[in-house]
Amino acid sequence: MNRSIALASLPLQQLQNEQSLLTSQSTALSSLNTQFSGLQSAINSLNAAAQNLLTSTVSDQTVLSSTVAAGALPGTYTVTVTDPGSSSIALSNSAAPVADPSTQNISAASTFTLSLNGVTQNPPITPAANNLNSLAAAINAANQGVQATIVNVGGPNAPNYQLSLQSTQLGNISIQLSDGSNLMASLTTGAPAQYQVNGAPATPISSGTGTVTVAPGVTVNLLQKGTSTITVAQSASAISSALSSLATAYNSAVDELSKSRGQNAGALSGDSVISSLTNSLNQLANYTGTGGSFTSITDLGLTFDTNGHLNFDPTALAAVRGSQLSELSSFVGSATGGGFLQFATNMMTGIEDSNTGLLTTAINSTATEITNENQLISNQQNSITQLQTSLQAQMSAADAAIASLESQNSYFTSLFQSMLFPNNQMG
Repeated sequence: MNRSIALASLPLQQLQNEQSLLTSQSTALSSLNTQFSGLQSAINSLNAAAQNLLTSTVSDQTVLSSTVAAGALPGTYTVTVTDPGSSSIALSNSAAPVADPSTQNISAASTFTLSLNGVTQNPPITPAANNLNSLAAAINAANQGVQATIVNVGGPNAPNYQLSLQSTQLGNISIQLSDGSNLMASLTTGAPAQYQVNGAPATPISSGTGTVTVAPGVTVNLLQKGTSTITVAQSASAISSALSSLATAYNSAVDELSKSRGQNAGALSGDSVISSLTNSLNQLANYTGTGGSFTSITDLGLTFDTNGHLNFDPTALAAVRGSQLSELSSFVGSATGGGFLQFATNMMTGIEDSNTGLLTTAINSTATEITNENQLISNQQNSITQLQTSLQAQMSAADAAIASLESQNSYFTSLFQSMLFPNNQMG
């Protein structure tokens, strides 16, 4: 029986070996997918950087910071911050100290009403539990123009936790929280931000937020009182930064592919997906186009080392100005408008598309094979179990038959002895 079971188990062992290989292949494919997804993200970031070659520099970064977006024009903007603005703050005035905000509250009410400048905010605030922590969490979740925090105004030896509400808008804003009576007392009166752009208007502009638009596509964060100049000009710095990230992502993909080659190659050794992905990276690295001073990725500052890794030289684009920027833009292109980016985007779509991508298809196919293999293993295990049960039943039947024959043999032996030696029966 043991030999029969062992022979029947041989196909099961083979199936289990195949399952183990498929599982290893699935893991390797997932790792490749992670790295190539990172490369796709780097290409998308390069695309975003290439669509806006404008950058801004700020003369005094303690006064303000600035960002530029589509629609901005090259120019100089002098911003005078006469007041960076401040928020209004109110503090609860509970007569009974709250020593534990997780179990106590400033009110026994189950619902609260928030009012800003006398205007009731809706819907009412309904905490999940009757404690100060839940009340603050409910106020923040309601997003009704204030930020709630809990502060200890009693010190470490005699804690007294109170609710602090700060307006999200700058300016003099009265804050009330009511359970039928007002629970808050004004602590700090806020003020709006005030600023001028290039000396205009004569009366500074007031703003309820510290982030303002001073020109189309030019956004400024007002930090403190003072004057600072923003210079908006075309630059390749954003592309340069994105190319550095692209090189890092490319090298990670190369390293992951190398795990499936050579003497210590993994589960995907010899698999066609490895050669296809390698070919795609080679095509990306050898892209050529027309862009005047830029015809290959080496002109961007990207070069190869002996390990097939990309190295990026940030100085290659540091001096690009004027017409060279247009040539750079033409070579790099966009995801849908030609150039390197359209080639790279289409290549990555062929690899990472959620339905038809090379890696997606390979991952899904391997997953299906694993499912089928698991079913075959289950079927084989059931067959072995049935065989074992059947053999055990046959062995039991054989044992019973032998016992019966032995009993019959004993009976007939006794019978023959009585017939042959009748005197023995008489004593």
